[in-house]
Amino acid sequence: MSSQIIGTPSGVHRLAQERRVVTGIPGPRSRELQERRAAAVAPGVSSVLPVYVADAGGGVVVDVDGNSLIDFGSGIAVTNVGNANPRVAERVAAQAERFTHTCFMVAPYESYVAVCEALNRLTPGDHDKRTFLVNSGAEAVENAVKAARYATGRQAIVAFDHGYHGRTLLTMTLTAKNMPYKHGFGPYAPEVYRMPMAYPFRWPGGAENCGPEAAAQAIDQITKQIGPENVAGVVIEPIQGEGGFIEPAPGFLPAIADFCRTHGILFIADEVQTGFARTGDLFACEHEGVVPDIVTTAKGIAGGLPLAAVTGRADVLDKIHPGGLGGTYGGNPVSCEAALAVLEEIENEKLVDRARAIGEVMLPRLRALADRHPEIGDVRGRGAMTAVELVRGAGAKEPNPELTAEVARRCHAAGLLVLTAGTHGNVLRFLPPLVIPEHLLSEGLDVLEESFAAAASAG
Repeated sequence: MSSQIIGTPSGVHRLAQERRVVTGIPGPRSRELQERRAAAVAPGVSSVLPVYVADAGGGVVVDVDGNSLIDFGSGIAVTNVGNANPRVAERVAAQAERFTHTCFMVAPYESYVAVCEALNRLTPGDHDKRTFLVNSGAEAVENAVKAARYATGRQAIVAFDHGYHGRTLLTMTLTAKNMPYKHGFGPYAPEVYRMPMAYPFRWPGGAENCGPEAAAQAIDQITKQIGPENVAGVVIEPIQGEGGFIEPAPGFLPAIADFCRTHGILFIADEVQTGFARTGDLFACEHEGVVPDIVTTAKGIAGGLPLAAVTGRADVLDKIHPGGLGGTYGGNPVSCEAALAVLEEIENEKLVDRARAIGEVMLPRLRALADRHPEIGDVRGRGAMTAVELVRGAGAKEPNPELTAEVARRCHAAGLLVLTAGTHGNVLRFLPPLVIPEHLLSEGLDVLEESFAAAASAG
């Protein structure tokens, strides 16, 4: 594919912003690479899309065979500002020429401090905050739990049904889904308790009662089974990611946050997937005015480079002794420069507003698709984080993972990258880059509609 600069509402793109399928998916070069992979890579590492990437930018991913696919995945909400964003690439290249590593714990540098200052300013709440940097979302959640236990002197941690927090021992324990994340990897970390989630589509009392009923159940179970005085922290995604883009029913998050505040429990918001403009707010907690004690961030923070952060109340994080936090690569200088560029891009290109505009295009189209296909039981999401949940038929709640996989396969074959999710594997989730051009967003939804129609007629 020839490179060119194309104007869009969110700037310019180096690659032609077009869908183009010139071979089968996967093509011959991707199949060759797949053979090499089978002989070299542990099979436990899986991939959604059976193609090998050669280039990416704006709203497209280009494979080694020259196919150009519309990107509705953003590397799982990582490339919010677009892949190889020029502002990010420029700052990364400049920093890589100066120095790539000293270890902040050995010889510090300004960009680490600047990222922490920015997160202290931008995360919800106007209280005094502190931040430290790590490498991944899982590492951030682990450190948030560690900080909560240290600061409160308590041990118990509460997580929620359908939640996903990572693949390390502790975050795997916090994660609700067995296969593939937990199966065979036990025993798990102690003192982790799971509570019901306010899942409107599947709440027994109906969506209209979900928020208050789920909060009451969770609070009752915490009180009876653990005792609030034993709970160090509650860890929750403001919109659950891998669990199926479950947006908690209104009132649930504020009620849990109020309960935590009353009992000296730290409310930990896992904003790893929801942060950095993805939901139409800079952080998803802002939607209901929830102010967490601790916020974990990663994914979209650095435009594709490994970086994560824990931002918390100063009176919590200041308690931890020097040397109790850190890591060799945490806050790598190249990643820090990328993060500063991402924050500039979000502000300068008004990507919070852009995320809302994307949702205003996607959600009506998805609801109209649901009207034509009774297998779509629920349409949900906020901003540029939307999903459909597939069931066996009209009025049914039985999950339909087979149809979900078939629609995803047809989307991939037609040149649209989509992701699946959900505890039952029956959710199609959509995470387009916030800089995707309007025509590609519309065309991607066209492909999705065609794939649904084809899958339904074949089934």
